[in-house]
Amino acid sequence: QLQTVESGGGLVQPGGSLRLSCAATGFTLDAYAIGWFRQAPGKEREGISCITSSGGSRVYADSVKGRFTISRDNARNTVYLQMDSLKLEDTAIYYCAAVASYHCSGYMSNLFGSWGQGTQVTVSS
Repeated sequence: QLQTVESGGGLVQPGGSLRLSCAATGFTLDAYAIGWFRQAPGKEREGISCITSSGGSRVYADSVKGRFTISRDNARNTVYLQMDSLKLEDTAIYYCAAVASYHCSGYMSNLFGSWGQGTQVTVSS
């Protein structure tokens, strides 16, 4: 089964930081762009960041630009999302997914594999 596995979530105060990790089962990540998504209660899942297979290019949603950093370590078959200056509105379940391409163009509608369980991020004082 092709699936991504997220970890690293938790409870953090506003202004704090977390680093999420994305691993894969059933395939290796290095040939694919990887996207990070989140879904807050009562809202649709949204794409927030993507990194190309080589790691040479990244995209960010306006809501996280300047605060979140996506990176990857293909030797470890892992993609990371460093989240700094967290806000209350960042509270959500975070997911990663593989893109059916090496690039991020149109990544939100070009995914493959099954969604993982996600990792909960709660920002609260």
